[in-house]
Amino acid sequence: MGYIVRRLAYGVLVMILVVVTITGIIFLAPVDPAQLTFGQRSDVSTVKAKTAELGLDQPLYVQLGKYLADISPVSVLSQSAENQHKYHAYPLFALGNGEALVVKVPYLRESYQTGRPVTEILANAIPATALLAGTAMLLATMLGLILGTVAALRPHTWIDHFVSVISVFGYSLPSYVAAMLFALVFGYALGDWTGLEIQGSLYVLSDFGEWQVRWQNLILPALALGLRPVALITQLTRSAMLDVLSQDFVRTATAKGLSHKVVVVKHALRNAMNPLVSAISGWFAALLTGAFFVENVFNFKGLGDATVNALLNFDIPVVLGCVLFTSAVFIVINLIADLLYAWLDPRVKM
Repeated sequence: MGYIVRRLAYGVLVMILVVVTITGIIFLAPVDPAQLTFGQRSDVSTVKAKTAELGLDQPLYVQLGKYLADISPVSVLSQSAENQHKYHAYPLFALGNGEALVVKVPYLRESYQTGRPVTEILANAIPATALLAGTAMLLATMLGLILGTVAALRPHTWIDHFVSVISVFGYSLPSYVAAMLFALVFGYALGDWTGLEIQGSLYVLSDFGEWQVRWQNLILPALALGLRPVALITQLTRSAMLDVLSQDFVRTATAKGLSHKVVVVKHALRNAMNPLVSAISGWFAALLTGAFFVENVFNFKGLGDATVNALLNFDIPVVLGCVLFTSAVFIVINLIADLLYAWLDPRVKM
């Protein structure tokens, strides 16, 4: 339990450093978010009023401090009706001068461009990206484990060489290049035969104004996104399995009369999973938060689409919200991976 608490404390520190770094880069950039909100034809007085409303006329350290207070679950707030509605706070005890120490839901503010809460934008974008990344990672893990195990059981044969060539090719091909190739080949050239489209999101508005789920639009992005992970998992599985299969306990299990399947699956593969857990957890976090280019190619409306649009429009709250979610995903998945090490390998202790 103490280990988990320490790791979570480190995670909070990492998120604070991420916010400080990204905030510094964004706020020091020579772009005026208030000007972008109104367009190029807005007058000076309107822009100044909007700048003051957003708090962009204050020093950087003041803006940073207020944002950290907004996203913190524990903060000091004045007990006004506006703050109660905005922060959904629960007061712990009063501090005087109308202020109190409160527990609240982290407040990610509102979009400069649309006025929508950032939490609402993320809630609409994350499920599609999570489904895409999860599907891609599931396919990559299954194929990688199967191909790597087969290659390790048949070393230095044509099967091993073929798997190695395919995995090196897959890892060398960037995801966005694979996405464009899949879109052109399976969505355009063979579209009539495959029934797949070049572009399309998971949720599509029908001619009758109803939202429909098109599962076929998940196939090509998932394949493009999972191509590099399956290559890496294949190589790691092969290397780890070759090392484990040469260990004494595997020979002992075989000598005891256990079937080849039991020796490979129950003994060899489980002991080879630690490096695979690192790769799978790292890649899943990267897929979940970094599918920007693939989503762009297929016009797949998810977290990548929301982040790119926010960057183009210099929508600071949305950008920071996406970055915070990305950081949180990496922290949580790394913690889960560390716990899996101890579960898979008795030699690893917390």
